[in-house]
Amino acid sequence: MNFLQTEQVENLIVPDSIQKARFAEAVRQFSEMDVQQIWSQMLEWCIWTGIKIIIALLIFYVTRWILGRIVKVLDAVMTRRGVEVSLHSFLLTAIKTVGYVLIFVILVSVLGFDSSAFIAILASMGLAIGMALSGTLQNFAGGIMLLVLRPYRVGDYIEAQGVGSTVHAIRLFTTIIHTADKKTIYIPNNVISTSIINNFSTSTTRRCSWRVSVSYGDDYDKIREALLAIIARDKRILQEPTPVVRIDSLTESAVVIEARVWVLNSDYWSVYDSVTEAIYKELPEHGAHFPYPQLDVHITKQQ
Repeated sequence: MNFLQTEQVENLIVPDSIQKARFAEAVRQFSEMDVQQIWSQMLEWCIWTGIKIIIALLIFYVTRWILGRIVKVLDAVMTRRGVEVSLHSFLLTAIKTVGYVLIFVILVSVLGFDSSAFIAILASMGLAIGMALSGTLQNFAGGIMLLVLRPYRVGDYIEAQGVGSTVHAIRLFTTIIHTADKKTIYIPNNVISTSIINNFSTSTTRRCSWRVSVSYGDDYDKIREALLAIIARDKRILQEPTPVVRIDSLTESAVVIEARVWVLNSDYWSVYDSVTEAIYKELPEHGAHFPYPQLDVHITKQQ
């Protein structure tokens, strides 16, 4: 290694006499050159370069026109098919970007430059950007999957990542949801696209259920009739499928009675709230006792 370094240093240090000899040789060759030949070569180079520039300009305008037509056709197709706005805009931008990169590479080749060097630079830049933005690109890929597969749409009520809310917007990197108390939550698309999503809006109807705990010894038949009467009174509850009232389970301190009905998606919360209130107010009038945890404390007096 030391020998190679010494040799390289010696090659860089050129004696003054050799430098003068090289300069004199360059002056001699320049003085012996034919001026007419120089002008001829320069004129030939200028004409050929001008022709290449004209060809490059023609290729640029033609390819740009073709790219514009392709973008317009794809724009019309995606508009007609109702493609999601975010995906629509992204695809058009991506096609334009890739198209202009290809046009640039073609022009570089036509002008006589080595296009492989530019391709290598673009590839290295893409690799560096990809490594730096790996998390962001994962969210981007998740956003594309969501926009293509559409497990939910804007306005759907979903439950994901422990949050149940209405979808406000689906962006390329995040999904924005609004909670009932007006909170705005941003969920990364990479997270939500790989998690379990419960979409409550895929059907026009939804099952609504109540689980009521009553004490042992309460008259189940009377409580059942009271629940059916409360359900029959609410006209928003659908009669098909038929409402069901049954004993769900027998726990240590209570009998759990469950009522199941079907309602329209838009009526779910209003029906749930009104029936819950009616259950609390009316069931005690029919002999229902709502048990609650009790703690018996025994105090022993020590002598």
